[in-house]
Amino acid sequence: MGKFASDVEAADALATAYKNLKEEIGKVVIGQHEVIRLVLTGIFCHGHSLLVGVPGLAKTLLVQTIAQALDLQFKRIQFTPDLMPSDILGAETMDKERNFKFVKGPVFANIILADEINRTPPKTQAALLEAMQEYAVTTAGQRFELPRPFFVLATQNPIEQEGTYPLPEAQLDRFMFNILLSYPTPAEEIEVVKATTGEARNEVRTVLSGEDIENFQNLVRKVPVPDNVIEYAVGLANRTRPGGSPVATEYLEWGAGPRASQYLVLGAKCNALLDGKYSPDIEDVQSIAKPVLRHRIVRNFKAEAEGIGVDDVIEKII
Repeated sequence: MGKFASDVEAADALATAYKNLKEEIGKVVIGQHEVIRLVLTGIFCHGHSLLVGVPGLAKTLLVQTIAQALDLQFKRIQFTPDLMPSDILGAETMDKERNFKFVKGPVFANIILADEINRTPPKTQAALLEAMQEYAVTTAGQRFELPRPFFVLATQNPIEQEGTYPLPEAQLDRFMFNILLSYPTPAEEIEVVKATTGEARNEVRTVLSGEDIENFQNLVRKVPVPDNVIEYAVGLANRTRPGGSPVATEYLEWGAGPRASQYLVLGAKCNALLDGKYSPDIEDVQSIAKPVLRHRIVRNFKAEAEGIGVDDVIEKII
């Protein structure tokens, strides 16, 4: 692990780093503990996250603050109906000597905030999704590697659907987590208002470097997982498929693919490390089941007619 004598020492260091990160992020972002934990879990698992919530819940602030605490380069791309792939990836331009050269777009950063990703047409969405899958951009036959670590945190507003282009299932599947942001509690909201309407400003310290994050990503992959936990994760993904369980047959049109099983196991490994454990158990799989599964299953007409939400179906399956 480089600077650690053993993997156990590295695991302890990750648990400590997570505590420090929570503290630093908490200076600026009030509440949203579950959301912060999931975004950081996604980062340590080398996964991308989709944040879904109404405007004004500090999605952008949250991502900016995490980027500061992680000493990573941060770029925000506001998705609009007229955004072109070259606005994200970059474009070939001609210099004074009439030579073509590639000018890199905003995707060449460590953390990309894709704001309102469902407001842009599929062609532009696909440009970002290729970068997410390949960690590189190909243009005019040349391949440009993206900086590491690289994460996309995309946001979606669940309310207005006019003029939006919902992400197709295959593209949603690239996101490790679908994280729902809820309104703050009245007490949290009072704190938010106090903190944002006064003159005091909290500075966020850097807790981890890009290299530290890559080391911890490798560590997460090394975590041993008991067979019964892997079997449980695969069984859980299986039970979301029609025919896989009575609940799925009754309420689902489409279930989660194999990527869900992979992310359930990876997420459980990281969840265990953040809690100071060295190996995940079934509870770790259950604790991340909703964000892993909710964008990978499609309800049928019966579920919609009865007002049964995706999370309700997952609860029944668990």
